[in-house]
Amino acid sequence: MSFIKKLSLPFLIGTVLYSGQVKKSDEWNLLATSRENYNGVAMANGQFGIVTNDTPLVTKEIILNGVYESSPENGISRIVKGIEFLNLRIKINNKEISGNNISGWSQTISMKEGISTTSFSFKDLANINYSLLTNRANPYSAMTIVEIIPLKDIEVSAFNYMSIPDELKDVKKNYRVLKDNEFLMPVFGTVAKTMNGKYRVAASTTFLFDGPKEDLKYINEELGFTTKLKKDKKYKFAVAGGICTSKDVTDPLNESERQPIFALQEGIGSMLDRHKKAWAALWNAGDIEIEGDLDAQQRIRFALYNLYSSIRSGSRLSIPPMGLSSQGYNGHIFWDTELWMYPVLLAMQPEMAQSCLDYRTDRLEKAKQKAYIYGYKGAMYPWESDDTGEEATPTWALTGIFEQHITSDIPIAFWNYYTVTQDKNWLKENYNVMKETADFWVSRVTKNNNGSFSIKNVVGADEYAQHIDDNAFTNGSAIETLKNTIKAGHILGEKVNPAWQEVAEKLLIHTENGISQNYKGYKGQPIKQADVNLLAYPLHIITDKKQIKKDLEYYADKMDKNDGPAMGPGILSVLYARMNEPEKAYDYFLKSYIPNSRPPFGVFSESAKSNNPYFVTGAGAMLQAVIYGFGGVEITDQGIKYNKGVLPKKWKSLKIKGIGTDEKTIEIRN
Repeated sequence: MSFIKKLSLPFLIGTVLYSGQVKKSDEWNLLATSRENYNGVAMANGQFGIVTNDTPLVTKEIILNGVYESSPENGISRIVKGIEFLNLRIKINNKEISGNNISGWSQTISMKEGISTTSFSFKDLANINYSLLTNRANPYSAMTIVEIIPLKDIEVSAFNYMSIPDELKDVKKNYRVLKDNEFLMPVFGTVAKTMNGKYRVAASTTFLFDGPKEDLKYINEELGFTTKLKKDKKYKFAVAGGICTSKDVTDPLNESERQPIFALQEGIGSMLDRHKKAWAALWNAGDIEIEGDLDAQQRIRFALYNLYSSIRSGSRLSIPPMGLSSQGYNGHIFWDTELWMYPVLLAMQPEMAQSCLDYRTDRLEKAKQKAYIYGYKGAMYPWESDDTGEEATPTWALTGIFEQHITSDIPIAFWNYYTVTQDKNWLKENYNVMKETADFWVSRVTKNNNGSFSIKNVVGADEYAQHIDDNAFTNGSAIETLKNTIKAGHILGEKVNPAWQEVAEKLLIHTENGISQNYKGYKGQPIKQADVNLLAYPLHIITDKKQIKKDLEYYADKMDKNDGPAMGPGILSVLYARMNEPEKAYDYFLKSYIPNSRPPFGVFSESAKSNNPYFVTGAGAMLQAVIYGFGGVEITDQGIKYNKGVLPKKWKSLKIKGIGTDEKTIEIRN
């Protein structure tokens, strides 16, 4: 346990300064007091994410969900960075604030309200609080709020400027004062094109004031003001604006200008209130409470916060592995969504979960095209997907052609959505995804001389093994896809292809010496991540508890503990909890996040040795350990089943709020 304590986060005192109130650290607030080895947090609303910085008044980067442009290096698509439109340059008594001349720096992430607040002192002149939010209520808008507490009479100048990432070109900036009757509306805007001109990106801002409006000036492509402040008299203003692209609207500059105009008419208080209420609605609909383990509570809430930040209902967008925190993995969509993040959303936020499925439905025709390209029938989904729905994996990576279990992960997610919602109309509208993927597997299998079927030459979930036959998870997920499609067909009165049943019954899962084999001919080599163990959860292929335990004990030591991704321990935690071994489950629960936590907030990295946060995929696996392991939640064909659940000794209670469409609350106590 000393190792665990050593790595626990230093959440000693949390400060929520945008409200002027100081709070002790609790399960909702994460505090950083050191800028060393800083890893920022994405303040995101599902449409775009703004990554925090340790340098005052500037952001690290902005990531635009669902917007992709080809990389000039290799032609592979990459999620687009946006214009950083909220940056500020503040001078006090003509001395500019920078990262090198401040003291008393601290930064707090309020997970409950989706706000980052940085506080610091500037010389002996002022204390400053700088809050950043990406508006949850308005998907294309964001705001910074600045509070200055003068320590003596001072002169302040504050200017908003926009930083343009290298991948944007043909940049044009403009400032104009719009007028409607007596209303004057100053708007600062920037428009640019993505690298190859595929999209236009536009951002616009204005200033909001808590008191009398200041006289704004536009100087050297920066918009701002200068004012004099009296000692101890708190002063507050905000920069509010928005960012839009031609992917979503015909004229992104016009629409981006409407964002600050809307904020100007609403005011700081109203915009902030709308944002807080939107986040409150999310937490009221789905939350997890741990009693007796503050560190676990903070980590779980932080995982939920990052997951919720990465998606929004009705957007028809999905979630990249790194959420909206970086361009990691080019921002593509993998199995990470359907297998690791989506099950949490399905339990806690079904409307968000549906958006992930909408993304796949919209790209079914491209999946059918990929099957056609490789000589198969039905639909073959890409391993890496972007806005087009075509294969976006770098051409050198074999996964793009041969890691085919994604074509089962997707329809399994569709079936699970139906079982949770029991919405037959939705199932009828989306049945083609299941049917076409089932047809793919029938065309993909090879019939053996003894009448059984194999899937040959694949890359499995264990990506260390390539060009293998009968990978356990690939075959198991194909079996489940075929069986689920048959059930869906019967429910809808659709004609069922008899080949679906034949392949489902005769597709091989190999065993040797009582152990389910990772693939045909497997000899105990190290594996990248859980593969066979996925047959017991989330699949329903292996249900015998003795077999599950044998496979658990065998493969737990085979997983790469240094470079393997975070998801494996999460799966083992689920399985041990379901086998009524809560302490083993708790041990793997800790292993699912502690080695991967990075300072100062504990953002997830993909593996114990990597430094590429925030890995929302790993957060999803950790949350599944809580919901589907300790919580006893189980998805069945009849809907959600609530088993007894188990708790580690350290936890006094576990409460999961808002499960399923009826938003049920369960509580387990020790």
